[in-house]
Amino acid sequence: MEATDTALTNEKERELVTSLGTAYERLMTEIAKIIVGQREVLTHMFIALLCRGHCLLLGVPGLAKTLMTNSLAQVLELGFGRIQFTPDLMPSDITGTDVINEDPETGKRQHEFLPGPIFKNFILADEINRTPPKTQAALLQAMEERHVTVGRNTYKLPIPFTVMATQNPIESEGTYVLPEAQLDRFMFCVKVEYPAPDEEVDVVKSTTGQGVVTLEKVLGAGDIEILQEYVRGVAVADDVIRYAVRLVGMTRPDQAELRAESVAKYVTWGASPRASQYLILGGKARALIDGRYHVDFEDVRAMAAPVLRHRLVLNFRSRADNVDADQVVRDIVVSTPEE
Repeated sequence: MEATDTALTNEKERELVTSLGTAYERLMTEIAKIIVGQREVLTHMFIALLCRGHCLLLGVPGLAKTLMTNSLAQVLELGFGRIQFTPDLMPSDITGTDVINEDPETGKRQHEFLPGPIFKNFILADEINRTPPKTQAALLQAMEERHVTVGRNTYKLPIPFTVMATQNPIESEGTYVLPEAQLDRFMFCVKVEYPAPDEEVDVVKSTTGQGVVTLEKVLGAGDIEILQEYVRGVAVADDVIRYAVRLVGMTRPDQAELRAESVAKYVTWGASPRASQYLILGGKARALIDGRYHVDFEDVRAMAAPVLRHRLVLNFRSRADNVDADQVVRDIVVSTPEE
C-alpha cells in the first residue's frame, strides 16, 4: 500500500475503500481463530487505531481483553508492549529512566537513557486503575503528544502509537479513580460483555484442547500510517458536523435550550469539544470500513456511546435511580434532531 496524495480522487477512493474493507474482513477472520465473538469490541479498537486514538476496555476479568489486544497487535505486526499497573508502579517504570554507565577502559561516566515499555506501537495498560494518579499521569503526555520527557530530554514515541487500557468495573478495593483529564484522552470507552452461551461453548472447546493457532499478518505499521492519513481525508458534510456538535452540546447541563430531560436530571458535567472531534473521526473510519466515501448521521450515532459514556459526570441522583451513562446517551441520541 503506497501513499501518494491524501486528497482522495475518485479512483483512489475506490481502491482505498476496497483495500481497507478487504483488510478489515481478513483481520476479523484471523482474530476469530482465537477470539470468539466480540466483533463490535474489536471493530472499535481498530477504529481507534485508524483515528490515532486510544481505547479504554471496561469489563470483568476473564473476558479476553488482554488476548484481544495482543491478537490485534499480531495481525497488524505492531510492536506490542504490556504494562501491568500495580500500586507500587512508578512513572519511570513506564517511560524509562536515565542510568550512568562507566567506560571500563577510560573510567569516564556518561548518562544513557533506557527506554521503558511505552516505546512500542501498541501498548496494553492492564488494569490501569490499580496505580496511583502520579503514575497514571505518566501516560498523559504520551497519549496526547506522542512523546515523553525524562529529565531534560524529550523522546519521540514510535508511529503509529496507541494505548489500549483495561479496567475492572466491579472492584474498588486497591484501585484509584482515573482523573477526568486522563479519561478525556481516551477516544473510546468500550464495554466488554459476557459471551453468549453458544459462544462460551466455543471458547471452552477451543481453549481446552491441544490445538495451536498461528495468526497471519494482515497489515503492517506502514500500512496503518497511510490509512490514518486517508481517514482524515474522508468527506463530511457541514450538516453532519453540526449534528455531532449539537449531540455533544446536549450533554451539557448549562445549555438549557439543547438539554435533554435526563441530562438536566442526572448530569453534572458534559463532554468537551474533544468528543465532537472523535465523533467525526470515528464516523470517518466507520464509513471507510463500511465501503463508503462520506460520513452520514448514522455513523455519528454509532459512535455516540463509546465516545460519550466516559465523558459524562453523573450526580448522586443517577445512582439513587440506578441510571448509568449509557441510558443518558441513548436519551440524548433520541432527543437530538438531525437539523
